[in-house]
Amino acid sequence: MSVSEAFIRGIPKAELHLHIEGSLEPELMFALGQRNKVDIPFKSVEEVRAAYAFSNLQDFLDIYYQGANVLQTEQDFEALALAYFERLHADGGVHAEIFFDPETHTDRGLPFSIAIDGLLAGMKQAEAKFGVTSKLIMCFLRHLDEESSFRTLKAAEPYLDRITGVGLDSSEKGHPPSKFARVFKAAKERGLKIVAHAGEEGPPEYVHEALDILHVDRLDHGNRALEDAALVQRLVKEGMTLTVCPLSNLKLCVVHDLKDHPMKRMLQLGLRATCNSDDPAYFGGYIGDNYIRTAQAVALSRDDIITMAKNSFTGSFLDQASVAKHVAAVDTYAAAK
Repeated sequence: MSVSEAFIRGIPKAELHLHIEGSLEPELMFALGQRNKVDIPFKSVEEVRAAYAFSNLQDFLDIYYQGANVLQTEQDFEALALAYFERLHADGGVHAEIFFDPETHTDRGLPFSIAIDGLLAGMKQAEAKFGVTSKLIMCFLRHLDEESSFRTLKAAEPYLDRITGVGLDSSEKGHPPSKFARVFKAAKERGLKIVAHAGEEGPPEYVHEALDILHVDRLDHGNRALEDAALVQRLVKEGMTLTVCPLSNLKLCVVHDLKDHPMKRMLQLGLRATCNSDDPAYFGGYIGDNYIRTAQAVALSRDDIITMAKNSFTGSFLDQASVAKHVAAVDTYAAAK
């Protein structure tokens, strides 16, 4: 028997793989472009939406960086964050650990403080308005050099008490985790948690590097780890959380049909897999839709849904008491439905 959409949407959950710049909906992009007098190559919201119908990673990245140009003020970043948290709240989300890409903004001349101050204000508002808690993870762009990452880490120093961790994103192929070994070591020495995208497009070797060279606390994507049986065993043994993004995988052709998605297999293997939306404005769905469409495509059971929801908390960077409270809330919800 299939699991009801209402049960899936309502179950308490956390989102652990969300690029806040990737939640920029066409309406907001167009409105901010007009307000800030930023020249974007679209004459209407419909044209923006049509441009979101890309079919490969590079086309996605091109429009992703174009879209970011409309974000100019603290208020813009605050509005972006609040719009995301409103959608998360509607999908049963009670906590999120969101990525942001400082280099996307500093490379176009914005001070580091504008993006982070705006996001922190949006995060604070979301907790007051929706009761949703959140943490901030600063990502380094892997197509840039490690020196750029060091400059970003330096710029972040006044904010390190409000940044939970550092991550690694952007184009994976040709940019192995080892390229950033020194900056991640420096981040870890500053007490920051470590995450990295690995094994999305890149080979299982990149997952090994993320584990052994960057010493990640959590693995983003990780799909291609399944090609290496010994690696899977290690991930299970270490209890490593994987932040899996099914609709992103479909849109970027990591899988060609959602029925082929490995989420069910990951759970059967005992991997601590979680379900996330990645860049939801671009990839066709927020966290609720990722849960629902994946459940329908690969026949996830009620227990699978409960496991994924619990994994989202046990894999989070919340303190143990908060994790226990949220896991208990999942059990209470499931028992009442």
